[in-house]
Amino acid sequence: MSRSTLAKASLVLSLGLLASPLQAAPASPFLAMAGSWSGGGTLTTSDGGQEQLRCRANYDVAGDGVQLRLSLKCASQSYAFDLAGDVEYRGGAISGAWTESSRNASGTISGHAAGDHVEAAARGNNFSANLSLTTRGGRQSVSIRPQQSSVTDVSLALARH
Repeated sequence: MSRSTLAKASLVLSLGLLASPLQAAPASPFLAMAGSWSGGGTLTTSDGGQEQLRCRANYDVAGDGVQLRLSLKCASQSYAFDLAGDVEYRGGAISGAWTESSRNASGTISGHAAGDHVEAAARGNNFSANLSLTTRGGRQSVSIRPQQSSVTDVSLALARH
């Protein structure tokens, strides 16, 4: 094979690799969540009342973003919750387990994640809620919508430390 033919073959191969994108696994949204966060929001009750919440969150991410250990502690004048969980991310799906120590509740969590957004459902024997979380840079918004509870909505705005 001549030098000219070898050079042309290398060029064609290089262009072919550049033109056909590699099928990479989607980046884990957990990576953007890593670290300590704090902020506040509101808790809404079934009678229409609202209370201001102060919260702290910590997200420990491992396994190249596949594993997340979370801790979320919030308190208002009348309510407090201490949520912990271990969650895995696999190709867009999330799954894991959670506990809430102040009410001695626990269960499973499942859902999906794409880009900067996570949608999940937390289910347990005496508690269930839908969760939505969006992380953009140093800001995070969290929405928790409990079902069959005196609390109907929790909306949080957190900032990274």
